[in-house]
Amino acid sequence: MSVRRVGILTAGGLAPCLSAAIGCFIRRYTSVAPEIEIICYRHGYAGVLKRDFFVVDSGMRDVADRFFAFGGSAIGNSRVRLANAEDCARRGLVKAGEDPQVVAAENLAKDGVDVLHTIGGDDTNTVAAQLSALLSNGGYNMAVVGLPKTIDNDIMPIAQSLGAETAARETAHFFTHIVNECTTSPRMLIIHEIMGRNCGWLNVASAIRYRNWLSQQKFVAPAGLDSQRWDIHGVYIPEIEIDMQKEVERLRAVMERLGNVNLFVSEGACLGTILKELEREGQEVPRDAFGHVKLDIVNPGKWFGEKLASRICAEKILVQKSGYFARSAPPCDEDLRLIHAFVDLAVDAGLEKRSGVIGGDCELGGVLSCIAFDRICGGKAFNCSEPSCRKLFADIGQS
Repeated sequence: MSVRRVGILTAGGLAPCLSAAIGCFIRRYTSVAPEIEIICYRHGYAGVLKRDFFVVDSGMRDVADRFFAFGGSAIGNSRVRLANAEDCARRGLVKAGEDPQVVAAENLAKDGVDVLHTIGGDDTNTVAAQLSALLSNGGYNMAVVGLPKTIDNDIMPIAQSLGAETAARETAHFFTHIVNECTTSPRMLIIHEIMGRNCGWLNVASAIRYRNWLSQQKFVAPAGLDSQRWDIHGVYIPEIEIDMQKEVERLRAVMERLGNVNLFVSEGACLGTILKELEREGQEVPRDAFGHVKLDIVNPGKWFGEKLASRICAEKILVQKSGYFARSAPPCDEDLRLIHAFVDLAVDAGLEKRSGVIGGDCELGGVLSCIAFDRICGGKAFNCSEPSCRKLFADIGQS
């Protein structure tokens, strides 16, 4: 069966690849199969449930390259869990008693979508696979070809997620400004909270890029412009358990020597300990529709500040979160190259009605492939034994 209509949606949180990927899809289909109609669903699966979409016209096809300069999603995102019927009904996306997955599958069939391209994380793409299976069981043949986006770089078995490299660069750039706050007060503690619920890749990658920038700066030590004060003094990630007492002793010595301490903290670092404390205190752990802990409410950075400040004799604490700054950036050149390569293969797979998620397959040495949905899942841990990571921890004196 030939492909007559292609649908595109973006879902989940933002990453520096969404708008660019939309533009790439439009440009690629226009180049290789201009007769195929392209529709874009507004706000992800919410748009599918409401049948809210627009047709990409010739004018938009002519200027598809303009998408490359923007962050965010030009067609809108949302966090909708189709398996959570109660939440979908509460938000007015389906009627009470309706199964959102069935409604979404039926709407895709009504809309005549032959290939659905999803740009999102593991939740987005696995939901798309379920919709494809529902349609197939109902006799409707629709291929689903996803692109992996997450700044955490934690989708298995994807070697490099789209947008992650840009996010690491932007996170490092964010701190090149924030670090100057070390001069605002004596005995300053700066906590840079970085996205990464289960994976420390972004934290480590950002720290390495920041320290590369730092090594290129020229300082004036007698005037207080000392590179050690502008350096990172601790990097805390979910994969490594922290000996808090040992760290307190080490950081107290740093504070005495330099007069300030700068920490890079993944939002998932020590999360288990934080949640246990909340439960012991009788507090309810806030979760979203997917069951994920609402980290903006739990506030791990604040927790670290409260645990460390008095023990290392800090006079002032500054907690700064770079997540929204980093994830909403337009893609860097390296990510743009990846996006183009991923989209080219995704379009080829779509024209062949071959479902899967496009990415460098870790089990094939990173070869770009169309990976079966049943192999896709989140929670990929960062490999702390990588030489660059070991060097980072050795350089900052953290065991």
